[in-house]
Amino acid sequence: MKPYFCHINVLLRYCNQIFSTIVASGTAVLLFVSFTHAQPVLNAISPDSIRTHLFLLGDDAFEGRGTGSQGCERAAFYIAGKLKLYGINPPSSMADYFQSFPLHGSAPMEETEFKLFAPKDSYTLRLQEDYVLYSAGAQTFIPTSVRLVFVGYGIVAPEYDYNDYQSVDVTNAIVVFLSGEPDSEDDSYFDGKRPTVHSSFVVKQKTAFARGAKGSILIASPSDRSMDDWYEQQRHFLFEEVRLLYAPSENLNILLNAKLAPFLFTDALYSYTDVVGFEKKRTMKSFVLTLRAAFQGKFRERDFLSSNIIGMIEGSDPVLKNSYLLLSAHYDHLGIGPAVEGDSIYNGAFDNASGVAALLEIARTMVQSAVRPKRSLLFVFVTGEERGFLGSQYYCLNPTVPLHKTIANINIDGISLFENIHSVIGVGAELSTLGTRLKQSMKPAKILVEEIPSDLFRLEQFRNSDQFMFAQAGIPSILITEGLHYEHSSASVGIARYISWSEDRYHTPFDDLTQTMDFQAASQHTALIRQFAFDLANGSSEPSWYARTPFQSARVRSFSEKR
Repeated sequence: MKPYFCHINVLLRYCNQIFSTIVASGTAVLLFVSFTHAQPVLNAISPDSIRTHLFLLGDDAFEGRGTGSQGCERAAFYIAGKLKLYGINPPSSMADYFQSFPLHGSAPMEETEFKLFAPKDSYTLRLQEDYVLYSAGAQTFIPTSVRLVFVGYGIVAPEYDYNDYQSVDVTNAIVVFLSGEPDSEDDSYFDGKRPTVHSSFVVKQKTAFARGAKGSILIASPSDRSMDDWYEQQRHFLFEEVRLLYAPSENLNILLNAKLAPFLFTDALYSYTDVVGFEKKRTMKSFVLTLRAAFQGKFRERDFLSSNIIGMIEGSDPVLKNSYLLLSAHYDHLGIGPAVEGDSIYNGAFDNASGVAALLEIARTMVQSAVRPKRSLLFVFVTGEERGFLGSQYYCLNPTVPLHKTIANINIDGISLFENIHSVIGVGAELSTLGTRLKQSMKPAKILVEEIPSDLFRLEQFRNSDQFMFAQAGIPSILITEGLHYEHSSASVGIARYISWSEDRYHTPFDDLTQTMDFQAASQHTALIRQFAFDLANGSSEPSWYARTPFQSARVRSFSEKR
């Protein structure tokens, strides 16, 4: 079946297909409610509407909404149908709600071989047990053994006068690097305790490729406790790898089980123990290893289409309506994967059926309000977030409205479903004037704006969802999550609850509809985001990045190029 033709008869056929499927699962009444024309009270965020959207998108009939799956396609048509029902049109530059684009999927098979060669012997490593693949596909083929070169953290950072590649030639070699970056307590050197973009695995892989390497092997830094649990690392790589079809081919990129790290340094100039010492003393060295490696992969591959779903509400001001506030939420999740306790559907109820439900409800109340915001509102439901922000990446390369006229992005990736809150956290608030604007917007509701607590969120949280892609395109961006001031629970209880959810349900089949959910809390959180969006869209000035943030130059470039 060819996907994504947004004619009403096709839309209705999909609705009927979903209805038939869900009747079998015993939730037909829920679907009937979601597709009727009866609407909640205008202007009021409705807990029932959020529940309806979430329970539909999180149902087993949607198969976890894996990118490129029938369930993901059904979700796309559901969202488009709701926008049409609410009277929200696609942008004038689009023929319908679907911004479709080609993707390529690849998954390694058991016949895949990764070998390490010592002077007198060779060793075949076991896929999933000994290593996992960041990159899958024919482009990773290395049939003849090549050199291994250890390159410290694999970082080139001229702004800190740091270069792990300065003393070694890695042309046609496979580089081996540690996770993380040099430890620092000086804010002027690698931002002190805050991780920089140089710690990103993807950035390191691209740096190696630019230096002529055929591939990379990542091993956990001895001080990196986040990579201690190999099972936790494994489960992120048990699903199909998906990338933009036209994206440049990636070379071989491997994550190695930490227990094998010492073996890589067999008979080398320095041992793994020496490397541990280099890290502690902050005297990291790069050097050639004695082992060599080869890789011959066997993959299941496919090409397919997926779509961002986009609607727009035109602003009320004759001048300001030509500038846009972009609100986003990803509607994909992991799909069907390895069974856990007999359940193989990764429903993604919190992540991110809840965010989609919130954004749909914001869209409904905005368009039905008697008072329209002055600037135009763009509602972008992106696909492929779980596969590397593919939908937001595609949008930024092919925007439906000019990037330089897009004043800000508010991304929604999860909504408070535990209990009502008295505080929020603006992820990325410190990077732009959006932080100040958020505080101003929350004052009338007496909602405190907190900073990210280090014991709850990793400091690189800003890079972990679609707001990072919009930021890289120069758009001031923020994600507004729940804070730690709850109506009934203490902050310590809130932290423990979040950690428990992250460990037991996040990216597992248990993020499903059996969880306890407080839809009054979801309604409150959604209303706060809606108010912030309304205030931004009515503001006399546009948000801006603070000086020397990594995204300021992209913003300036978008203005100069009129993109």
